[in-house]
Amino acid sequence: MQIEKFQYDNTIVRNFTVAAILWGTVGFLVGLYVALELVYPSLNLNLPWLTFGRLRALHTNAVIFAFVGNAMFAGVYYSLQRLLKARLASDLLSKIHFWGWQLIIVAAAISLPLGYTTSKEYAELEWPIDIAIALVWVVFGVNMIWTILKRRERHLYVAIWFYIATFITVAVLHIVNSLELPVSGMKSYSLFAGVQDALIQWWYGHNAVAFFLTTPILGLMYYFVPKAANRPVYSYKLSIIHFWALIFLYIWAGPHHLLYSSLPDWAQSLGTVFSIMLIAPSWGGMINGLLTLRGAWDKVRESSVLKFFVVAITAYGMSTFEGPMLSLKSVNAIAHFTDWIPAHVHIGTLGWNGFLIFGMIYWLIPRMYKTSLFSEKLANAHFWIGTMGILFWALPMYVAGFTQSLMWKDFNPDGTLVYGNFLDTVTQIIPMYALRAFGGTLYLIGMILLIVNVLRTVATGKLIRNEEAEAPALEKVYKEHSGEHWHRWIERNPLKLALFSLFAILIGGIVEFVPTAMIESNIPTIDSVKPYTALELEGRDIYIREGCNACHSQMVRPFRSEVVRYDPLHQQYSMAGEYVYDHPHLWGSKRTGPDLHRVGGKYSNSWHYNHMLEPVSMSPRSIMPRYPWLFSTEDHDASLNTSLTKKKLEAMKTLGVPYEDEYIEQWESHLSEQANAIAADLNLNPDIQVDSNEEIIALIAYLQRLGMDIKQSGTQTASNP
Repeated sequence: MQIEKFQYDNTIVRNFTVAAILWGTVGFLVGLYVALELVYPSLNLNLPWLTFGRLRALHTNAVIFAFVGNAMFAGVYYSLQRLLKARLASDLLSKIHFWGWQLIIVAAAISLPLGYTTSKEYAELEWPIDIAIALVWVVFGVNMIWTILKRRERHLYVAIWFYIATFITVAVLHIVNSLELPVSGMKSYSLFAGVQDALIQWWYGHNAVAFFLTTPILGLMYYFVPKAANRPVYSYKLSIIHFWALIFLYIWAGPHHLLYSSLPDWAQSLGTVFSIMLIAPSWGGMINGLLTLRGAWDKVRESSVLKFFVVAITAYGMSTFEGPMLSLKSVNAIAHFTDWIPAHVHIGTLGWNGFLIFGMIYWLIPRMYKTSLFSEKLANAHFWIGTMGILFWALPMYVAGFTQSLMWKDFNPDGTLVYGNFLDTVTQIIPMYALRAFGGTLYLIGMILLIVNVLRTVATGKLIRNEEAEAPALEKVYKEHSGEHWHRWIERNPLKLALFSLFAILIGGIVEFVPTAMIESNIPTIDSVKPYTALELEGRDIYIREGCNACHSQMVRPFRSEVVRYDPLHQQYSMAGEYVYDHPHLWGSKRTGPDLHRVGGKYSNSWHYNHMLEPVSMSPRSIMPRYPWLFSTEDHDASLNTSLTKKKLEAMKTLGVPYEDEYIEQWESHLSEQANAIAADLNLNPDIQVDSNEEIIALIAYLQRLGMDIKQSGTQTASNP
């Protein structure tokens, strides 16, 4: 048998590991800052790029794609080479992948605080960056698949199954959800509108969690946990069931984010059914991970790495039980739009992702530098401080979530709301926000301890950039062994594995969103619903730029408490036909502030003006940021930029919004007429002096339009095109 000598590339693994530590620290810092902004609103500093609405997207993108993404690539590249007994296929592709991903992160770090956003959860980056992500992801996939093809190990280990499914599914999700029509270099509109956009967004959003934050991390679990424990995976058969059931079922579950919304009931029910079924494969993976440690519990007590792994797998089990429970309508009615949801999400991100990555780093670094970990005690201190950080983060948010829901739904005997003022619920949970910030501080301190430990460890060793290895050459003809498991024939052929994985994930996506996206009759139209005016469209873009949808939903659910609170006159919940011209949808995922879908005509123009300039002047105890940059002053020009208005209208028409050609040609006069009317009304107030071309005018026009199309009474402040 011919023995071949080769080298593993540890440099690329080191690079991605360092990037994960660096960007993770940045992501945690930004997360702590935005958490403190809800406790101390003055931390918004009246600067646009430091407001909660803009920084929240930066935090989520930094943690998901910069921290977890870089760590995932580090773990995949380290384990892939050793499982395949082959060096990565191309050092050049590895470098392009690394530097391309870092440039994407930098682009996100610059563009999001500047307000360049699509507003879509976990997919906020604008179209040029979306294209870059797709290209770099293809580079990663080509490098991985090429390495698989030149392997020296016939059968593909379970971790590689998850890596392949991750590459295929994330590519499909990203491309479909990023279908958008560019208007300029950093502005686009989603190809889909309203209900269709919401369904495809959460088909993407839920499965971004599934196939970026779960399946690749499961692959890392299947490699690093057995390695750290020096024991084989508990059950090969269970890993087969875990893999195929998970990737097939996960893709169907996205609609459980849209229960009690305007999404058709059949799609909501489908999401619920498959979410409940997800418990089985998810817990199968958890059991497989934990039972791999059977007989090794003495090692767990002694090893910080195994401690991190045990808590990570346990957090995975907790979050994958809680997710299906939240998809039950009775539970969802309580939890959705409350702080229960961030608590659930962070059990997964801080516990499952974070702790498995920390354990992996503590295991990887000493081996790549041929030394021992500087301090096991320091790593154990990180473990306990990080664990306390998770508890102080999540538990107060569970309390806050229950508090919010109970207060929102509480009625007096006479049928009026006990807490009619939404701010009553906000001020009640501020102490919980403070405890969350304390938990985030502890978690960040743990990260600092890791940095110290890693730096001291690296100082005592030297990176083995090209690690020597040897293995027998792959036999050209394979003869099946008697009694060989049937699944082996799939593992021997990466093409079969990839195609079966693609087929498994496409079924659910096609069944769910094709009927809703392609059959117009599934979304009943409402004759009175008209397109936004030019001014309102510009105002909507300002609303998106400022990240207002991070705190405000636009979805009045069919609950008595919501229709009484948000539309007391007509008590009309939101209907699918109201959103047919919304590119993108703005339904929201959490209510830090009240729902705005029926806010049009509820307050005067001057109320909105003063509320954006100084929120507490209109809503005492408000924790909303001030937006002084929307107002022109002697030192600041806040004139509305209308250089793209015509292009925006034309883009919307291309997307199916029925603007008349005459309206598009005469957009400037229509915009000026509406803006002048709002400005004239505002200037009747002796305390207000405003020009009609200020950005605040456009935002007021948009807010005053919300819900007006179906209201049967009240004065409409906008003329429709």
